[in-house]
Amino acid sequence: MRCTIAPMTLADYDEALLLWKSAEGVGLSESDTREQIRSFLTRNRGMSFVARDGDELVGAVLCGHDGRRACIYHLAIAPSHQRNGLGTKLVKRCLTELKKADILKCNIFFYVDNAKGESFWRRNGWERRSDLHMAQRNVVLSRAKRAC
Repeated sequence: MRCTIAPMTLADYDEALLLWKSAEGVGLSESDTREQIRSFLTRNRGMSFVARDGDELVGAVLCGHDGRRACIYHLAIAPSHQRNGLGTKLVKRCLTELKKADILKCNIFFYVDNAKGESFWRRNGWERRSDLHMAQRNVVLSRAKRAC
C-alpha cells in the first residue's frame, strides 16, 4: 500500500466527513459544517492533511493554531489502513507545518473513554496532562437577566 498525503482542501470535505462519522472516538459538532471547515482551512492554510490510496480517502486530520498554541483535531484512519503508521505520518506532517510557523506547543483532545486513541497519542510522544481541565461554552450568548 502506497498512500499519498496532501494538504486538505474543501474538495475533500464530503469524503473526510464520512470518514470522521465512521471513526471511533471522533466527535462531530456544529463546528464541522462545510462553512466552518472552509473557514478553518482558510485560516490555517496547508496545515490539515488527507491521505489517499488511489482515489480513496483513507485518512484525514485537521490542524491549526492561534499564533501561540496549536490543536490537532479529528485524526481518523480508515480501518483498512490502520496500524501501519499512516496516522503517525499525518501527525508528523502537521507538526512539521507548525514548526515552520514557529508554534512551540500543540494540544489534542480525546474522549476519556477512548483507550485506543489515548494509546496512539502516547505511543507518539504526547503526554496526558492531569493538572488541567477542559471547559467549553457556546459563543452565542443567551439573553440573561441584567445584574443592574
